[in-house]
Amino acid sequence: MAIELRSSVKYGTVLSFTVLLLAYWFRSPQSVLDERLGAVLSSLLRAERKVGMNNIARPRVAIGFGGCVDIIVDGVTLMNKIGLQPTNQPLHHDYIENVEQLAESFAYFFAPGAASERLVVNDTLFSHLVEASRELPGNRWSIGGNAPVMAGRMASEGCDVLLGGSFSPDFNDYLSEHITVAGNTVEEPDIHLILEYPSGATWGPYTSRRANRYIVHSDDHNPYLDSMEDFEKKLQGFKPDLLVVGGLQMMDNFPFNQGEREALLSRLAQLLSSASPQTNVHFEMASFVDEALMSDLLELVLPHADSLGMNEQELPNLLSLLRGSTVTVLSDPNPRVATVLDQMRELYRVINLRHSLRQAGRGRPLTRLHVHTLAFQAMIVTQGSQWKNTMSATAKASLTANRHVCGSSNIDPSKARLILDESFSVSRTEGSQRIPLQESRPVSCWTEDEYEICVAPVLVCTEVYQTAGGGDNISAAGLVLQI
Repeated sequence: MAIELRSSVKYGTVLSFTVLLLAYWFRSPQSVLDERLGAVLSSLLRAERKVGMNNIARPRVAIGFGGCVDIIVDGVTLMNKIGLQPTNQPLHHDYIENVEQLAESFAYFFAPGAASERLVVNDTLFSHLVEASRELPGNRWSIGGNAPVMAGRMASEGCDVLLGGSFSPDFNDYLSEHITVAGNTVEEPDIHLILEYPSGATWGPYTSRRANRYIVHSDDHNPYLDSMEDFEKKLQGFKPDLLVVGGLQMMDNFPFNQGEREALLSRLAQLLSSASPQTNVHFEMASFVDEALMSDLLELVLPHADSLGMNEQELPNLLSLLRGSTVTVLSDPNPRVATVLDQMRELYRVINLRHSLRQAGRGRPLTRLHVHTLAFQAMIVTQGSQWKNTMSATAKASLTANRHVCGSSNIDPSKARLILDESFSVSRTEGSQRIPLQESRPVSCWTEDEYEICVAPVLVCTEVYQTAGGGDNISAAGLVLQI
């Protein structure tokens, strides 16, 4: 009897183990994906929490310039509302003069799912678009502009912020108590129309490859950086740990008088050059197509920044100009890690070579480069520089991408997916090392030459709330842990 009992226990244990093993083998692919996403999320959250903010002394950040009110609508719905039929000829336009150019330009960026921002020089057309947007059900209004969006994120993350911009009185009511405004008061703020669209959206024969936005504006104040004088005065007493410049794309193809734009950028260069060596300077790139403006930025702004932030479209655009070629209006919206890293290395090398060739004492070397893409975040940081916590900052940037696009501070794995490959190559060079994506340590960091590189996967939001402002939120969040 005892022998029979022992035998039944033995075979029962074997049977239970076999059942468990079979259950593991035959798990649904979805359950495996859910477990993987959950593990990556937990690891990214641990990496983000590894560095805490100093609650005694809030970091001080000065951010310029400009601001606006965003009206956010569904892009295809707006096109249908105004009766604009899909064009059979997608074309790039530096600026928009009529509805035909609007249709061609929207189609050009909509199909690949590439972010874009264009000036509408036809006031009647822009007013028509604004009125139509106001009438659309589900339209949303929010504070917009690179500087206010970055200021809002940094204030929420524990910083005290000096914001350079000209706003209407009611605009200030929506800003955090930790944001101090430096600039003029305007009666009517500039309006930007944010034409959002999800992945798989259709407009006639076109289907978007990824969620993104097409932005149009007709600014009167922001191109002139008219808050710069007040900002500079308050900057001296503010003594920031970090100085951020963005919003300069408002100058793109704007009809300035002869020499007006160059004078504004020269004045900005003087402001940046007067920053204390202890104050880090970050320049946030944007969608530029005006080659003359880009050349001015290369000569007057970039030399004074030791940190740059940009997306997968802006990186090859800037690099192309530095190589002596023309601007790259449209690039791969879903580039491989190896491609981006090679471009980042070249950009880092070329900018620092230009720095070394300038007269001694002019400008700063580039010590930080952050590129944000849909699938991943990548940073290059010079070893021994003032920038710190690169691994945690890359993780935070990745998490912020999901939080902003999904419109929630809590990340839901059921509303996310990983599109980064199981492993990635560190370079397109033949024989380059491949790095596997490890769920327990998803942020991969390594050193090359005099800098460290970190790459983190993004939990891509599948139920998009808003893409506009994504880059600004991501860049700001990454910077917070590095100052």
